[in-house]
Parts: sequence; C-alpha cells; structure tokens
Amino acid sequence: MWNDTDIPLAYLITFRCYGTWLPGDERGSIDRHHKQYQTPYRAPNQNLQKFAISQLKSEPVSLDASSRKTVESAIREVCAHRNWLLRAINVRTNHVHLVISIGAVNTSKALNNFKAYATRKLRENNCWKFAHSPWSDRGSKRRLWNERSIEIAVDYVINGQGDELPDFD
Repeated sequence: MWNDTDIPLAYLITFRCYGTWLPGDERGSIDRHHKQYQTPYRAPNQNLQKFAISQLKSEPVSLDASSRKTVESAIREVCAHRNWLLRAINVRTNHVHLVISIGAVNTSKALNNFKAYATRKLRENNCWKFAHSPWSDRGSKRRLWNERSIEIAVDYVINGQGDELPDFD
C-alpha cells in the first residue's frame, strides 16, 4: 500500500565519519554534478583524492566500540527528546545508518540534530578532542513512502552491514 500524503512514513538516514569517503575515491564520489538520486557517481580520480587528503584537518575518523556506543546513545536520546520513532540503527566504524519516522520535520534539521548530539556526547566522553566535527558534510536522506520500503530499509540497516562488530575496548 502506498502512502499518498506528501510526508514520507520514514527516512533511511546515513552519515559518514570525517575523511572516510573523499572526492576522487575509487568507489566514486558525489559532487554538484553527480548528486541526483540513482545517478552515477563521479569517476575515481587519484589526483583529486590526493588533493582532498592534503586538505584534511585530521586523520579520517574511525569509531571504536566505545565511540559507537556513545553515538548510538546520543541518537536514541535525540529520538526520545523529539518524540521521533527510531525503527533501526547501526553505528559502524565509519558511518551511521538509521531508519526514522519524524513526521513533517525537515530531514536536514534531523540529520544536524543527530550529528550535533553525537558530537557533544563524544566530547563529553573524551572520545573526540578536535575542534572540527567527526562527521562529513551532509548525508543521505532517502524517503520511505510505504511499509514495504520501511521493512527493506530496516533489514538493510540491521542485517545488510556485515558481521557484528567486535568490542575490543
């Protein structure tokens, strides 16, 4: 069944850690000419990637087990505070996926809330000491218009990310 309102039932939101997918990357990248949904990425470009690496403010960010728990806790806190329905979450070493129902709230505002709360919690727990954000700019905000698309997104977030990450901390 299709949701025939102009508000999606949920969103699949993904955001990456700082420096983990740069312009020119061998996986391709997004720029102002390659950002439409389901269009090809920009082709890999070693020179562009080397330049992007030279511009980094720190090493690329990798979240350890403690940081991943902190980020998940912060996202759950945002959802509780805002009365948003968190349907699935998976915090990985270099990115975060979540399926969330937020009603008519602007998805960019929601994404910024998640990043801001997570950054604040990381700093409070001494997991992030830099002045800049541990997150890349922007993020993906896919609209989920019906229950089936939500089921597929939840399954992807929970089961489509590879094995459970070990807790070596």
